[in-house]
This record gives sequence, C-alpha cells and structure tokens, in this order.
Amino acid sequence: MINYRAIGYMVLSALTFTILNTIIKEVNYLPTFELVFFRSIGSVFLGLAVLKGNKIPLWGNNKKLLILRAIVGMTGMTLFFQAFKMMPLASAVSLRYLSPFFAAMFAVWLLKEKVSRFQWLFFLTAFGGVVLLKGFDHRITMLGLAVILSAAVLSGLVYVIIRKIGTSEHPVVVVTYFMGIATIVSGIVCLFYWKTPKPEHWILVLLMGILGFIAQVLMTRALQLAEANLIVPFKYAEVIFTLLVGWFLFGEHQTLMALLGIGIIVISLLGNVYVKRFGNKN
Repeated sequence: MINYRAIGYMVLSALTFTILNTIIKEVNYLPTFELVFFRSIGSVFLGLAVLKGNKIPLWGNNKKLLILRAIVGMTGMTLFFQAFKMMPLASAVSLRYLSPFFAAMFAVWLLKEKVSRFQWLFFLTAFGGVVLLKGFDHRITMLGLAVILSAAVLSGLVYVIIRKIGTSEHPVVVVTYFMGIATIVSGIVCLFYWKTPKPEHWILVLLMGILGFIAQVLMTRALQLAEANLIVPFKYAEVIFTLLVGWFLFGEHQTLMALLGIGIIVISLLGNVYVKRFGNKN
C-alpha cells in the first residue's frame, strides 16, 4: 500500500533542501567556512531544544563514533559548499548523490556486507553519467570534480558510520554532535576569514540552519512512516528541483548531453535502490 504521507514528507524534505542549497548559492560570496557556520549554528540550537524538551541525554553512548561522524560529515559539507562556488548548482547536487555507491564500497570493506553484481553495474553506469556531465559541461573543472566527488565519498562514509552507530544513539543526538562540532570548528576558522553578509542577506544566512533542521526532520519522519527502499527514491526529486532553480534563478543552462549525464546518474541511483530491495545478493 502506498503511503502518500511518507511520500509527501520526503518530497517536502527535498524541496526544503533545495531552498537551502539556493540560499547557499545566493550567498556564496561568503567564505566557505562561514557558510558552514551559519548552516550549523541554527541547527545546534534547535537540536539542543529538542533534546532538552524530551529529556534526552546530550552526550550519547559512543562518543568516539559520534565525533568521527561529526568530523567526516563536517568535512564533506565543507567540500560540498565549496563545490557551489566551482560549478552549476544542479551539477554539484547530482554528483554528490553518488554517495550511496561509495557507501556500498565502504560497507563491503568495513561492515563485510555483500553487494550484488547489478549494484556494481549501476555504479558503472553512474560513472558513465559523470563522464558525460564532465565532458559536456566545461564549467566543471577537474579540480571542481575532485572536490564534489570527495564530498560524495565522505557522505558515503557517513552513512556507514551511522549504520555502525545503529540504534544505540538517538537521531537528534547524532545530528547535534555533527552540527555542534561543525559550529565550533567553522566558528574558529571564521575568526580569521570573516566577511560580513550584505544587509539584505542576513535573514537568508540565519534561515540556513533552521531550513537544514526542518529538512532533516521531514526526511526522518518520511522514513519512519514507510520502508526506506520505497521512499528514498522520492528524495532524488531534489535533483529536479535544483535543476529548475539553477536554470531559472541563476541562468545555469544545461546542454542536452549534460542533462543526459544527470539523468543517467539519477536512473542509476534509482536502479541501485530497486536492486537493494528486490535483487538477490551475491
């Protein structure tokens, strides 16, 4: 039975992430660590409020894994925001979505999980999409590609660390550790590279943390209402939303071949989700 509420939550999450990414693109004249700071600090306060309101212990049970998840996640987020300065919005979002494939590789290595031959096939087709996107969009430099692929690799590693943490930690504790450490590190760096936002952009930068927290809550709620493999494909609506925003707001027109590359990446991701649910593991 189709759970339309879960679908609605996931699509709203994708739309909220798109609005967040649009804001980051709009204010990307700010130093990257300053973007990380504004993205993190609002979520920290909201996370702390949720933990206090529900009387959930802040420090968690496995501090080493929580800190590792936070450091890896912060580094990946920093690279992702840097990529916004180096390529079109939709290209950065699409390429970062390669993270599930890197997560599968890490899971084989670190968690001893098995990956089907079809999942490897979809990884190869996704890589073909990357080649098309890079080859036919000269706005993507090799350095930019290296930055966004590094962000995707680290995002994939985050998934594996979270799976290792499992249910031993409350989700808000995991997020608050992540945002807390990101706030502290980026805040210290900002002391040396601070650039004051334009007066008309203060409301935007202050919204970043709030929107990020709302998007995470919506996504979590969607996953609570329906099986992950049935609902996760709707998360890729973010690629479509971002493509439209980049095209109409920032004039980031895409060539037909670049669009084909993005399409191949998304189809490969959807195929990977389908195989994980219905395919036989080898």
